Amino acid sequence: MEIQLGRGKVARRAYGIDEIALVPGNRTLDPSLADTKWKIGNIEREIPIIASAMDGVVDVKMAVGLSQLGALGVINLEGIQTRYADPEPILDRIASVGKDEFVSLMQELYAEPIKPELIEKRIQEIKQQGGIAAVSSTPASASKYSEVVTKAGADLFFIQATVVSTAHLSPESVIPLDLAEFCRSMPIPVALGNCVTYQVALELMKAGAAAVLVGIGPGAACTSRGVLGVGVPQATAIADCTAARDDYYQETGKYIPIIADGGLITGGDICKCIACGADAVMIGSPFARAAEAPGRGYHWGMATPSPVLPRGTRIRVGTTGTLEQILTGPAGLDDGTHNLLGALKTSMGTLGAKNIKEMQRVEVVIAPSLLTEGKVYQKAQQLGMGK
Repeated sequence: MEIQLGRGKVARRAYGIDEIALVPGNRTLDPSLADTKWKIGNIEREIPIIASAMDGVVDVKMAVGLSQLGALGVINLEGIQTRYADPEPILDRIASVGKDEFVSLMQELYAEPIKPELIEKRIQEIKQQGGIAAVSSTPASASKYSEVVTKAGADLFFIQATVVSTAHLSPESVIPLDLAEFCRSMPIPVALGNCVTYQVALELMKAGAAAVLVGIGPGAACTSRGVLGVGVPQATAIADCTAARDDYYQETGKYIPIIADGGLITGGDICKCIACGADAVMIGSPFARAAEAPGRGYHWGMATPSPVLPRGTRIRVGTTGTLEQILTGPAGLDDGTHNLLGALKTSMGTLGAKNIKEMQRVEVVIAPSLLTEGKVYQKAQQLGMGK
């Protein structure tokens, strides 16, 4: 439905994850029967959850731990892990500095050059411990590091930026990355993102994406929406991009998974993303709260250290449990931030969805009061959903 903002300008109503609810169908099933498996390229995972390529979230230890639990973690090729042979004292500095000095410190620390030998080392460290080695870079750096990534034996390559498109215009002195050629030339699956529209998602699939990431600015530590004024609320963005996936599948027979990226805190958020059509989700701050996370209880976005226009900040998320508690339980908290897999399986059981494909087809309603209705005591006492 179009809404007239004023003469000569109309807008389409878009919805965020907090504004929708999932409706039970005609059957239920035991959560143990819910099948949450999904595939990206030739890699199948039991859990449709990916840890974001953020320096406070994923290092070698986290990537290995996530792999062992049935999920996936992505290393940032342009982060602390590939700039410093020993990242521990650097992470200590990031965690200890005051908020007024934070941005300048980050710009200083991330000015250290990226070292190809450290890229190779981190990938090999993950592989040697039996983990899935997934890496991420911006489009500007992808070609520069593709050879070392391939040589080291990485399993997946994510190309990510605030917004990625196949129709990028550059100054004459700059040769933009040809996404289609890059996908063709890489011997491993390449995921592309981020986007929020049907047309761009479709073009990324045509370029050879093994998966498409959806989400601009909803992340807990991201300030892009405030700095740039750009973004589409996640529920609408996911639904639009999954429509592109389904049309592309009908046309080609190739199924390209959609990954909802950003703004997801609880198990309920993950369930609603999949119900909107996503095949998997990428999350940061929930994993930054793990005892094993490198951020020391802090979380910051990939664009935070930009030397010219920072579009992220550092947030205190605390440490609430182990990685296993957060991902597969048993939960030690009652607010939906522990046992994310258990929440997904229980929701699927309640909705009668036997697998991810059936979960994508459950009924969704617009429900702006979903998180507040009847919760006055929780809100007043800052318990459960009122925290």
